[in-house]
Amino acid sequence: MSRPEPALKSVREPQNWAPDSWQRYRAVQQPSYEDGEALQGALTQLSGLPPLVTSWEILALKQRLADAQEGRCFLLQGGDCAESFADCQSAIITNRLKVLLQMSLVLVHGMKLPVVRVGRFAGQYAKPRSADTETRDGVTLPSYRGDIVNQPAFEAEARRADPRRLIEAHAHSAMTMNFTRALVDGGFADLHHPEYWDLAWVEHSPLAGEYRDMVEGISQSLRFMETLAGGAIESFQRVDFYTSHEALLLHYEQAQTRRVPRQWGWFNLGTHFPWIGMRTAALDGAHVEYCRGIRNPIGLKVGPTVTPDQLMRVVEALNPDDEPGRLTLIHRMGADKIAEKLPPLLQAVKASGRRVLWIADPMHGNTEPTSNGYKTRRFANISSEVDQAFDIHAAAGTRLGGVHLELTGEDVTECMGGARDLSETDLERAYKSSVDPRLNYEQSLELAMQIVRKSGGRIRV
Repeated sequence: MSRPEPALKSVREPQNWAPDSWQRYRAVQQPSYEDGEALQGALTQLSGLPPLVTSWEILALKQRLADAQEGRCFLLQGGDCAESFADCQSAIITNRLKVLLQMSLVLVHGMKLPVVRVGRFAGQYAKPRSADTETRDGVTLPSYRGDIVNQPAFEAEARRADPRRLIEAHAHSAMTMNFTRALVDGGFADLHHPEYWDLAWVEHSPLAGEYRDMVEGISQSLRFMETLAGGAIESFQRVDFYTSHEALLLHYEQAQTRRVPRQWGWFNLGTHFPWIGMRTAALDGAHVEYCRGIRNPIGLKVGPTVTPDQLMRVVEALNPDDEPGRLTLIHRMGADKIAEKLPPLLQAVKASGRRVLWIADPMHGNTEPTSNGYKTRRFANISSEVDQAFDIHAAAGTRLGGVHLELTGEDVTECMGGARDLSETDLERAYKSSVDPRLNYEQSLELAMQIVRKSGGRIRV
């Protein structure tokens, strides 16, 4: 995360905008706090805490995303569906980083393109819910909205929205970010030693042989290049790594929105890459109002109910100057809907001449319940949506420039299928998510290998 060359600049600051202007708009998916004074005190404290990221890192990522728009690199965005404070542990953070590094190694090797690595962590503590309350056995309590708001236990005190958790979320984000920086800057991501990234699964996985062959091939290539160069190539000893989370809890985001010296405008210094979820993407809503004013690159989830006209209006609101790297559209349609719903949206954006980065989220449109009470996703549907996305973009003359995944480096059984063909019964063994099912480390790497096989030549159009 070293200081980069200056990124492409916007033409103008947004008009009639301030970090708190979103409060004049309808804000959905916000918790209800009982103590307004306690909330304000927490926000005042939060606004004085050190930032988690820097403006030059944000602008560097925006430049990389502009490159991805042009097919010069590929975006890999992944991490937990919702982080928990309890998972802020060195082993869990290390394993999460390992699986993302492994996936990016597969993509770089197979696609012959640089990969932009964006973690879905160090701030992903808030989650949207389909209802404000939850009822069990005749008892109704507020819904669990993520550790930044309340706790998952179905108890009145646990489900109370607690403003102190805003400060805890910042602290856990800072610890996660600092440890990730230390690993990356300390050579953990050194391409000379990708074998150090191994997780225990490589000894038993059906994919182990293919992965080992890839690692050995990269090691041989590096040795050959350094022989020609007459010494070590230091640029292979570290990688750039960025963080992202859904900009859901707007009081929290506002408290971390600041001006910085020698730059114009406002930056959200709580993350490099905030995104707007499908439930909060209304043109006249508070989340679009907030995000239109910050200089960070913005992601926008696009679901199957969005019309071309609705999409273009939000695109205009978020990126009126058509700034390269500014806007990433994350389509999440579902394997059974993408063939019908995605093409009209691609054609509308293409016809407008707007520069956007299209990436696929094959997770959220493929969630389903099981007969034994779990919420799961089938690997076959996830992989099908990715496959179809490449084909649909190729047919439309557009470019699929990345993927957005919910995954973990832990040995969980939350998504069915994959190399080990996990079944409904297997979910009971290690289902740990309190919100959405995640790909485990093996399924994640299998999907990366599939992306390589499917992408051949389809990134550059």
